[in-house]
Amino acid sequence: MNPRAPLSFLPAPIRGAIALALLCTNTLFWTIPLVALALVKLALPLAPVRKRIDPLLNSIASCWIACNSGWMRLTQSSVWHVHGLPAGKRRNGWFLVNCNHQSWADIFVLQHLLNRRVPMLKFFLKQELIYVPVIGLAWWSLDFPFMKRHGKATLRRNPERRADDALATRRACRKFELVPTSVMNFAEGTRFTRDKQRKQHSPYRHLLKPKAGALALTLQSMGSKFDSMIDVTIAYSPGVPGFWDFLCGRVERIGVNIRELPVPEALCTGDWSSDAAYRARFQQWLAQLWQEKDELLDSLLAA
Repeated sequence: MNPRAPLSFLPAPIRGAIALALLCTNTLFWTIPLVALALVKLALPLAPVRKRIDPLLNSIASCWIACNSGWMRLTQSSVWHVHGLPAGKRRNGWFLVNCNHQSWADIFVLQHLLNRRVPMLKFFLKQELIYVPVIGLAWWSLDFPFMKRHGKATLRRNPERRADDALATRRACRKFELVPTSVMNFAEGTRFTRDKQRKQHSPYRHLLKPKAGALALTLQSMGSKFDSMIDVTIAYSPGVPGFWDFLCGRVERIGVNIRELPVPEALCTGDWSSDAAYRARFQQWLAQLWQEKDELLDSLLAA
């Protein structure tokens, strides 16, 4: 990002208000055609219709992201240090994207860097987020999968509920297979905080323990479809920003490391729910990936 952003001379709260206004206006503008096309797809739930409309929906979403990058350049003075950014445009393949999770700003960072370099990023979202005004409707239009999270008491009363997320993941992956897609996963399952790290007794300095279930189900469902895995590690200085801090441009430095890794073929076949040997192999692979990511965060924060 340009350290001399045109509006960098303004006080941070004013820049934040301008950024928020531009974000809301941009979202409202692009949601109208997005929802209109999604309703056509809903009325005609046929594969040929989906194959024609989904690329149009993804193009609209890419325009929304590009406009977000525009107001970020206008208001943000953060210094970006990015290593390993994919060269050229690779929009006709399928990618598994994995990233650490610290802030809502992570999504804007990922979209800003990867937009139009790889296919549209699709996130797994909590069911409650579908009710977020306007943006929840946009996520629904783009077939973002919404996952239900059941508490321990609910699962004790209704053990069959454990299968809900697995079914939702498989349904989403069947849709993803029709049009080139980048399936995004935050393996930690929630944003990192030191309090969560302590409660988990996480063995990592900068990360929570990764949750393997959703990632394993995605690989089981469409692992052979993926060209590669794009592993992203994000670090903020001097500290992790809240969403308002990000809008105000209070992030001095954003360090990003991007690695393109092969998808392990041995982990694309197996049954996470019933195969203990498969679970052990998968957890070992993910633990190694997380150890490398923890070391990358050390170097990004020290730079």
